[in-house]
Amino acid sequence: MRLVIARCTVDYVGRLTAHLPEATRLVLVKADGSVSVHADDRAYKPLNWMTPPCTLTERVITDESGEDTGEQLWVVENSKGEQLRITVSDIVLDHTEELGEDPGLTKDGVEEHLQKLLADKFTTFGTGWTLIRREFPTAIGPVDLLGRDSDGTTVAVEVKRRGNIDGVEQLTRYLEMLNRDEMLAPVKGVFAAQEIKPQARTLAEDRGIRCVVVDYDELRGTDSNELRLF
Repeated sequence: MRLVIARCTVDYVGRLTAHLPEATRLVLVKADGSVSVHADDRAYKPLNWMTPPCTLTERVITDESGEDTGEQLWVVENSKGEQLRITVSDIVLDHTEELGEDPGLTKDGVEEHLQKLLADKFTTFGTGWTLIRREFPTAIGPVDLLGRDSDGTTVAVEVKRRGNIDGVEQLTRYLEMLNRDEMLAPVKGVFAAQEIKPQARTLAEDRGIRCVVVDYDELRGTDSNELRLF
């Protein structure tokens, strides 16, 4: 991971445009290729980010005479041509650290049991849905549930006890990896949780991910397939 604290402006150019005026910010460049820009007052949520696969190029900015202005332009571009353009005027800290392989998240009992219940009752997501396997491996970690809908389309399901934005981001990364596999693509996403936060639902819907709120006690205690769909 590369950790950079720098005074910079940030511009996103893609489906829409967004601008962050000059300020001192934290920029994280992870080994998976993702880049995120953080302020010091927004908890874990980045101000802007680009998920992998993407490329980062850096160049010195020069004026009309070819003289170095002292600024750098970092261009982060994904496969869709969307760009995150970071103009760096001053670097306070630039540090790279190899974190090594992460053992992954250990899920609590409720979340793990919920995943097992949904695997056993995969038709709760729809009539004719079939499970391929639990914990389907990818290069960035296992997908909770992988299956097919009634039309035969591959579906990746991420299961959480409480559905937050980070869970949607996690599923988004899985979908990007799975859709590279010609044997599986196209792969749709389902975000399943006992409770889904409004911001997470909005982000999921923007990315074409279906949200499903599940009743753990009902699913565990009865054969009912009733879910609340959003």
